[in-house]
Amino acid sequence: MNELVLKIADESDLPAMIKAGDSLFDYLIKLDRAKEFLQDPRHHLILAYFDEKLVGMVSAFDYVHPDKDPTLFINEASVLEDFQGQGIGRKLIKSMCEHAKSIGCKEAWVATEKSNMAARKAYVNAGGKEDAEDVVLIEFDLNS
Repeated sequence: MNELVLKIADESDLPAMIKAGDSLFDYLIKLDRAKEFLQDPRHHLILAYFDEKLVGMVSAFDYVHPDKDPTLFINEASVLEDFQGQGIGRKLIKSMCEHAKSIGCKEAWVATEKSNMAARKAYVNAGGKEDAEDVVLIEFDLNS
């Protein structure tokens, strides 16, 4: 039976995450960082399994600010190439937004490159709305 299952990740998912490695995540999994992430209650990871194979993920964290309600920042989402175009990304994003609502977040947001049409489509199809204003990303290299 071909079945897609979404679940909130826990340490029992580490072997599947390690196996997927940089085909699903940006880099190979660092076991100590993965455990730290999964143990932090403000970090969230939802995984998509198809027939027990890890095929997709979305990661996020929630935060508060003195003048704002709790908010969820969606850090990244990814679906294995062979499983793209099947709505898995949309389902992952919707599931993460539902999770955020259940923990009291009033808003969720994500940023992506203008050229990343697949991600933009998934985010919009999951109920997101693109901001009309251009965003400028500024990075700080803290290694120097």
